[in-house]
Amino acid sequence: MNDSGHFTGGDGTRAVRAGLPEPVKYEPTLPGPVFAAHFHLPGEPTGPYTYGRDENPTWTHLEAAIGELEAPGQDGVETLVFASGMAAISSVLFSQLHAGDVVVLPSDGYQVLPLVRAQLEAYGIEVRTAPTGGDAQLDVLDGAKLLWIESPSNPGLDVCDIRRLVEAAHARGALVAVDNTLATPLGQRPLELGADFSVASGTKQLTGHGDVLLGYVTGRAGEPMTAVRRWRKIVGAIPGPMEAWLAHRSIATLQLRVERQNATALLVAEALRQRPEVTGLRYPGLPGDPSHKVAAQQMRRFGCVVSFTLPTRARADRFLEALRLVDDATSFGGVRSTAERRGRWGGDAVPEGFVRLSVGAEDPEDLVADLLRALDESAD
Repeated sequence: MNDSGHFTGGDGTRAVRAGLPEPVKYEPTLPGPVFAAHFHLPGEPTGPYTYGRDENPTWTHLEAAIGELEAPGQDGVETLVFASGMAAISSVLFSQLHAGDVVVLPSDGYQVLPLVRAQLEAYGIEVRTAPTGGDAQLDVLDGAKLLWIESPSNPGLDVCDIRRLVEAAHARGALVAVDNTLATPLGQRPLELGADFSVASGTKQLTGHGDVLLGYVTGRAGEPMTAVRRWRKIVGAIPGPMEAWLAHRSIATLQLRVERQNATALLVAEALRQRPEVTGLRYPGLPGDPSHKVAAQQMRRFGCVVSFTLPTRARADRFLEALRLVDDATSFGGVRSTAERRGRWGGDAVPEGFVRLSVGAEDPEDLVADLLRALDESAD
């Protein structure tokens, strides 16, 4: 701890200790979930917990933990947890934007963003889009109220210079939100890069076991975060206490999982690069990747997702069916590897044979061998 009371150690120790209350004799290190719709509240409602839609002690511990990971050592930062990643995303967009405002979204972001765009436009908000790569969003920033960044982008894994975009947006009076789902706080810290909000789906690698739906927003204390909190209260998009407790428990192993999965993802990318049938291979940690130079400047770890394209839809389907250690499933970031032909959803501008692979915590040599075997068996 430093003189300000902030923890100054490494990521692993921080993840293990984050958000824990002061130890109390005979009490558990991590208190169990508090299941309460209301709290005993005689007299004036001046305490921290009044009603279950507003606050919950289990959320409080989890929010403190995420805040310590997203903005270690920073004062004046708060975190709010939500029922899902999309609840967190929606809370920022719909609490900050009003009819007549302009928002800039990535054209290559998460596949639900087109639905979000339609709803924003229905509310009289102008939506502009540009790709993540090449900092293309800079070209459509003038007059914007909010810039939404997704870096690395999902599923294409492009990266933009977050500092550069933040400086340009702030110079124009715009707020900046960064979707940090794929990177996690151990991969990059958007608030340290100048962003106003770091938003993520905790469903993915943050919790990492494929058994929790969760989202969060971390931002600097002030009116923008007050508006996010008010939106959560109005919409009621709150996590259950059990989900919040499971998420906090899972964060303790975040550094272990991230280190293993990121290291294996690089080995997988290097192995796939040698295969002639694999094209469009993307992984920001790969030295030859188009995004590597920018990613290395702002990311400490490069994520667990690798994307690539096989020649045809049929080849991709055969490849996925041949895998034994990789589940054919959507989502990413779990300890069990998953992959899917992303085009099956219809919401991403990707080739029919495009595969998004989420690298899990299996032994690297076993996973690489399974992928290469499946490529061999799926050949025409």
